[in-house]
Order: sequence, then structure tokens, then C-alpha cells
Amino acid sequence: METPTEEQLSAAPKLFVYLMCQDDPKKCSSRKLSRFKLVTPIYNPRWIPRDALVLNPSAQEVVTPAAAKNMRKLVVIDCSWRRADQVFSKRFRGVNRKLPTLLAANPVNYGHRSILSSVEALAAALCIGGFWTVGERLLSIFKWGPTFLNLNREPLSDYSAAKNAEEIIRIEAEYFPNAPRS
Repeated sequence: METPTEEQLSAAPKLFVYLMCQDDPKKCSSRKLSRFKLVTPIYNPRWIPRDALVLNPSAQEVVTPAAAKNMRKLVVIDCSWRRADQVFSKRFRGVNRKLPTLLAANPVNYGHRSILSSVEALAAALCIGGFWTVGERLLSIFKWGPTFLNLNREPLSDYSAAKNAEEIIRIEAEYFPNAPRS
């Protein structure tokens, strides 16, 4: 894994996680990222920056390379997947976007479509925006982290080269023909 340069780190967005504290703290990827000081924890939704790109699987619009490349702040909502429907039934402050379909590599949901851990979601958005080395850095602190990139390298590469949301959706349909679309 290549270590991000100071220039890459300064160009990358500031990372935040809204911790809802619904998961087992020992298995929570966001808490580990916070312990390593790779993300800034948020404990109240009103603290989510208004100008942040917020990863929300219920959002209507998909993350595009242009949106991800121009983001200065990136927020992931860390909640239990058992409560996700309830949590994501509301819109969060910021620019809400969903990720295109990817495969999870985390031990709890390995191989499942779009049931990503917080670190996988952050890394995916960073890769789509062209911040590959920063995404790799986040994943590197997990034993299974590099597997996420191995499973999704081709779709992430193609998503990151897409010109717009329509192209992302077309690419998604090629890689995941049976995935639900909005």
C-alpha cells in the first residue's frame, strides 16, 4: 500500500462520522477510524456540516466522480444495519448521495451487495473521487480492508471514470445486473 503524500492528504476531504452508537463497539469500524484519528466523530446530527457530502443509502442521487472530487467534507452515518430503514428514512443535513452498488468485504456482511461498513463506504467515495491512496489508507487498518478493494477494484475504477450519474447507473447495471435501481 502506498502511503498518501502530504499533498494528497491536503487535497482529500475532511472525514466525519456521525456515530449513532448502535453497534458493538468492538466491531465498529468508525470507532477504530476515530481511535486512529482518521475521522472526526460527530454525536449530534446538527453538527453535520451543511456543505458536506453525506453518504446516505436512501438518497435519490448517486455519488459521481465530479461531486466526490469537489467535496471538501465527507460524512458517513454509522448506525446498525438492523435500524438502517428507520435511520435513513430522514434526510440529513448536507448534500445526501448514495453509493453505487459494491460488494462488502467486512466479516459480518462479506459478499453482500451494498451492505458496507462505514470504512468501506468512506473508502468507496474517496476512490470514486480519485483519492485512492487515502481510501487505501483507511482500509489498511483492518485485516479485511484490502479485500474490499480487491473485490471492487474494477467497478470502482469504472465509477471513478464516469462522466455523470447516468453513466454510473449504466456501469452499475453492467457489473450488478440484478441490483435494485432507483
